[in-house]
Amino acid sequence: MPSGLLALLDDVALIAKTASASVDDVAAAAGKAGSKTAGVIIDDAAVTPRYMVGLDPSRELPIIGKITLGSLKNKLIFLLPAALLMAQFAPWLIVPVLMLGGAYLSFEGTEKIIEAVTGDHHGEATLAEADTPEELEQRQVAGAIRTDFILSAEIMAITLNELTEGGGLDSIWMRAGALAIVAVAVTLVVYGSVALIVKLDDIGLHLAKRENGAARKIGRAMIAFVPKLLKFLSVVGTAAMLWVGGSILLHGFHELHIFDFLYQWQHDAALALGGDNGMLVWAVETLGAALVGLLFGFIIVQIVTWLFGHHPLHGGGEPVRKA
Repeated sequence: MPSGLLALLDDVALIAKTASASVDDVAAAAGKAGSKTAGVIIDDAAVTPRYMVGLDPSRELPIIGKITLGSLKNKLIFLLPAALLMAQFAPWLIVPVLMLGGAYLSFEGTEKIIEAVTGDHHGEATLAEADTPEELEQRQVAGAIRTDFILSAEIMAITLNELTEGGGLDSIWMRAGALAIVAVAVTLVVYGSVALIVKLDDIGLHLAKRENGAARKIGRAMIAFVPKLLKFLSVVGTAAMLWVGGSILLHGFHELHIFDFLYQWQHDAALALGGDNGMLVWAVETLGAALVGLLFGFIIVQIVTWLFGHHPLHGGGEPVRKA
């Protein structure tokens, strides 16, 4: 009996050790895969604050809460099962799906540049006038969740591609765990950042009313800083979309042996201009990817404009005003 008990304890210890190693593998794979989605995360954080325009400031945090729940639903209920099924039964679809997302990111980034150059911001005039504040809030939340679904799909596709290529996670349950970790972590980072951003001016206003002179100066500085921060995030988000979208397209073309000369051009240019300087090589590769994203984005913008006359997810009409 004692020997049987010892054997059982050994088996339990072995199972626990294996489970612990599996958890470590899942966490490590999730961390590595999540880092690859940085560009899309920046864009997601940069896009969301515009859905707060025209809304009662007291409703901003509840609205962000609704969008956060919608984002988690997008990722965990719809996209995660779809990603697992694709990896299990149609792994050859991962690259084309990634490329569709890359094309969308390139299109969005290019459209923002065109709007900035021409001054035609029809992409921001997406929602019709609402009759009540409640209806306006519902429309804004729905629009944000719809945009989040597209960006979340790209995040999950990038993560899945990293897990299948280099994650070493053969079990569907381990992949599910890693995808879930990335989904929850990304959502909390993005919408936690958005909540902080949209409330910075309120915090600054509160400080500006304090009797303490230093607090008032800090408050005024924060109020002046928020518009600059939003503008900076918009620029960074646009650059990130072109860079990430172009990179995805280049690697997809290379794997599918289509337009492979573009991948080779980027690689050769990086080596020729960067030499042995790793940072410079990365900078040239990033610029090359952004240019490719801009090229294909411009082509897609022309096609979409010809077909729809405007961004199909934006619609038309006047910008939303405060109800």
